[in-house]
Amino acid sequence: MFKLGLIINPYAGLGGSVGLKGSDGESIRTEALARGGEMRAPQRMARALQFLVGFADHIEIYCFAGDMGESVARELGFITHVIGAAQQLPSEASDTCAAAAALIDQSVDLILFAGGDGTARLIADIVGVRQPVLGVPSGVKMHSGVYAISPEAAGEIVKQLLTGQLVNIAERDVKDIDEDAFRNGQVRARFYGTLLVPEDSQFLQQVKNAGTERDELAQLDVAQEIIQQLQPDTLHLVGPGSTTHLFLQELGLEGSLLGVDILLNNELIAIDVTASQIREQLDQFSGPVKMIITAIGGQGHILGRGNQQFTPDIVKRVGKENIVIIAARGKILALNGRPLLVDTNDPSLDQSFCGYMRVITGYNESIMYQVGYASMGSHI
Repeated sequence: MFKLGLIINPYAGLGGSVGLKGSDGESIRTEALARGGEMRAPQRMARALQFLVGFADHIEIYCFAGDMGESVARELGFITHVIGAAQQLPSEASDTCAAAAALIDQSVDLILFAGGDGTARLIADIVGVRQPVLGVPSGVKMHSGVYAISPEAAGEIVKQLLTGQLVNIAERDVKDIDEDAFRNGQVRARFYGTLLVPEDSQFLQQVKNAGTERDELAQLDVAQEIIQQLQPDTLHLVGPGSTTHLFLQELGLEGSLLGVDILLNNELIAIDVTASQIREQLDQFSGPVKMIITAIGGQGHILGRGNQQFTPDIVKRVGKENIVIIAARGKILALNGRPLLVDTNDPSLDQSFCGYMRVITGYNESIMYQVGYASMGSHI
């Protein structure tokens, strides 16, 4: 029997769609819930485990009670051993640490956890490199290299272990940022440690890369190309990122570096909006709509990392054909042939992006580039 340890941080990613850029701390969780934030980590762990249901007779799951793992595991019919419970409801960081320590005591083969970079930090503090772990991406900010590219990809990696395939185990960096500074438009990322992770270049996301001065010059070319392409009387939803922010600055506008801004006729009509505010604008506007997004350096995600304000229903309303992807050529080259990735929390929508899309890489310059692992069917 394969002994699989589960840890779910139920509140991971709670602040993403409501523009809070994280979910660390009780006050932020309270505000996120008041704004209508949804708990998505249990659902995303369920998607990963669904990929393993065919192996349920060969897996024993060890976890804490309730939302920290038990509910999802039992609902899917897995053999489940409850080895503890959260001391506080809702669970806190101390409960995540306690669960990680308890799973070490159980000598599980792998710890599968759902959370963001904050959760990875906690597990790194307790586990270090003594125990293989794998993250199901569920947070807002995921700079660390310990996560699969999607819940299904996490399931695929575990499936490889179950079927006796040769899977490399490697130490991968855990990084996190200062959320308070992040909400004020400043990225302060730090290296916090390493975790031992089953490594598969196709299914495991990379550590987010920082930009360079040379990148900024290339971004200026991209910005000028986007400005040239702007259409009058068109609502532009501008996603977060240094490239999109520079584009707004070239228009003489000061948008939010890490939020979603709304542009109409070269004027910002809303800054750092939530998903519900985007919906309100779409309801009120009868003209054409474009979405401008960029890829995360090193990882390649264009949707689902840091821009969860673009919820699946909003992406569908805008339409794939109205999404403009921008990325300096160096950022694309740094992917080393890996595709751009979509993880909207709607698997069927993610699958609809598989194929090739146009990417603006400079002034009067664009390329066609693969999006998604189309060869993996509907799972990735």
